Amino acid sequence: MSYLKPVEFVQTMIDTGEAKVRTGTRDLILRGMMAGIILSLAVVVAITTITQTGIGIVGALVFPVGFCILSLMGYDLVTGVFGLAPLAKFENRPGITWGRILRCWGLVGLGNLIGSLLVAGLIALSLTMNFSVEPNAVGQKFMAIATARTVGFENLGMDGWITCFVRGILCNLMVCLGVIGNMTARTVAGKIAVMWLPIFIFFALVFEHAVVNMFLFPLGMMLGADFGIATWLNFNLIPTILGNIVGGLLFTCIPLYLTHAKTAPAISTETETQAEGVLATK
Repeated sequence: MSYLKPVEFVQTMIDTGEAKVRTGTRDLILRGMMAGIILSLAVVVAITTITQTGIGIVGALVFPVGFCILSLMGYDLVTGVFGLAPLAKFENRPGITWGRILRCWGLVGLGNLIGSLLVAGLIALSLTMNFSVEPNAVGQKFMAIATARTVGFENLGMDGWITCFVRGILCNLMVCLGVIGNMTARTVAGKIAVMWLPIFIFFALVFEHAVVNMFLFPLGMMLGADFGIATWLNFNLIPTILGNIVGGLLFTCIPLYLTHAKTAPAISTETETQAEGVLATK
């Protein structure tokens, strides 16, 4: 696997962030929609695998296939642009403003939501034979997961909200590493390997991902889970989005940017000699 050094791929991160902010409205929505479609289908594969085997870790092993496909196709998840887009502003790239960054976030997120809801409707129809029968075992698993991660948080009040927020932070710390992983290798096999690892971690530890949740919880409601849109928004999607912003930007992209693009001055030989002299006199 041909590997790029951090100082090289961090420059790619900045360039990618600028490119995404400058992308036109149609393309941001279209790329976001396709990313939502592919990631949602990956969730179905993972949950089906978990239902069939009864082993959660198996679902985590197969889930990254969707992330790898959408990344290689050049589609966008809002969780990735949470971390990458602001780097162009930090670098003072011409024409990059916070307003344009928020526009980028909003349009990609809208596309993700459209794609996720489209697949949720199709999967609900598939699992219920056009809503003519009760959901099968996979459908029941979706309902149980969706209920536990909405009503379960709501029952805990602010403690549940904070828990969801923290899981969102931890999730996008890993997911942005997956996004960046696509920039660290030159071969397709290398890119897949580097992307697979952090995405496996986030799914295996049941962290909260905004785009996954744009699919998972609407599907649960379509199948008959006992919670409403307000519960989903207030006790899952909103804290997840906020956590994803913090995790992707503050915990992943900014540290890489600071230490590899804005590296602190190295200790010079002269400074080292002076420090040794001071120590010798003590």
